[in-house]
Amino acid sequence: MRQAWISKEDPLPLLRQCALAGVCRATYYGHQHPRPADAEETLLLRLLDEEYTRHPFLGSRRMVPFLRERGWVVNRKRVQRLMQRLGLAGMVPGPHTSRPHPEHRVYPYLLRGVAITRPNQAWSTDITYLRLARGWGYLVAIIDWYSRKVLTWRLSNTLEVGFCVDSLQEALRRFGVPEIFNTDQGSPFTSEAFIAVLKALPIRISMDGRGRAADHIFVERLWRTVKYEDIYLKDYETLAQVQTGLKTYFAFYNGERRHQSLGYQTPDQVYLTGQGGGARIIDKFDRPSALAPPLEDTAPGNTQQVCC
Repeated sequence: MRQAWISKEDPLPLLRQCALAGVCRATYYGHQHPRPADAEETLLLRLLDEEYTRHPFLGSRRMVPFLRERGWVVNRKRVQRLMQRLGLAGMVPGPHTSRPHPEHRVYPYLLRGVAITRPNQAWSTDITYLRLARGWGYLVAIIDWYSRKVLTWRLSNTLEVGFCVDSLQEALRRFGVPEIFNTDQGSPFTSEAFIAVLKALPIRISMDGRGRAADHIFVERLWRTVKYEDIYLKDYETLAQVQTGLKTYFAFYNGERRHQSLGYQTPDQVYLTGQGGGARIIDKFDRPSALAPPLEDTAPGNTQQVCC
């Protein structure tokens, strides 16, 4: 992580070190002296996160009665604010569910109807909120659509773009260049720093439609799996503990956890052999994408069709 480049023992002033590392001073000091989170707000975030993980189609309107049934006096505006903070959006198109920076370019979605038939044909990334006993953090991951392999991941206590760029650069360095790279329209992924890395290489940039969580369904499923199989069970207190725990979990996820959609192979096996994976996003409301290959070009086997 970029914060590791900064040292109080270095003769260079901390302000200059932060500037060279591309890290905000508030981020650096936040890692050194994390502030305790408001107990009520943390509990609300935890409830919203867990309920959304169970039912990702729920939006703020339906989250309000969910919380009120549990004794919380909340209105929709507050729930919307908390869900935006978590980066959550119900799987139904609607206004203001994804907020790109007003000055950042948004790219079209390129994967609807396209058969994913090989590793490195399409990668995707997303950020999820992690509730901790002493606060919260954010996790970004990059996955290969064909194999579901988690290529790289990073943690941060802020939504600054640096940890996303670091994860992207590591993935490109270790696994080569994908044909298509898909993100949502969140400001970290539409930022100049992130887009510049992609545009420097022969990569086609794809972005989900506003309010369409189903456009990155495979990352959403990854978050559900990670949280139920690790985060919620371990109840981590600090980001340092999460870092250690997820390093072990993702090694298990890629190398040992067998996926039904992959014919009970592991993501590592499918990624290395190029056999047994695949996907196709089908929108029942739209006409097939002009980018979609004919059905006879789809690789046989376990190509998974997701209707959204």
